[in-house]
Amino acid sequence: MNLSQLENTPGSHKKRKRIGCGPGSGHGKTSCRGGKGQFARTGKSHRRGFEGGQTPLYRRLPKRGFTNIFARDYEIVNVDALNRFPAGTEVTPELVYSSGIAKEGLPLKILGKGKLEQKLTVVAHKFSKSAKELIEKAGGSCKEI
Repeated sequence: MNLSQLENTPGSHKKRKRIGCGPGSGHGKTSCRGGKGQFARTGKSHRRGFEGGQTPLYRRLPKRGFTNIFARDYEIVNVDALNRFPAGTEVTPELVYSSGIAKEGLPLKILGKGKLEQKLTVVAHKFSKSAKELIEKAGGSCKEI
């Protein structure tokens, strides 16, 4: 074998499409861009939601809702997550954050999903009605900060 016998592997070399080189090339006249119009022109991109000049859907539909500027975000913990603490413990937000039940940074709100099996004193920023009932039913108490 010598250098004169080397060949490319089949399919590894593809010929460049020669656009606009007359009718014989098969890519002449319109240069593979179809007929006249917007997409035959150079720089043919347009923004998301563009509908050819027709009023786009996002402007035809009415605006709905609002953002309440007074709304407060809370880190939510359900009552059943508090079962990991031993009976008689005072469960504070710091204890909840350090145990990994909730992330630190937002005030703590206790919700009433699940059952509480031990007597706990729970200290939080806010409680739901059902959470208060479950904690007091188990013999514990709720303190709001």
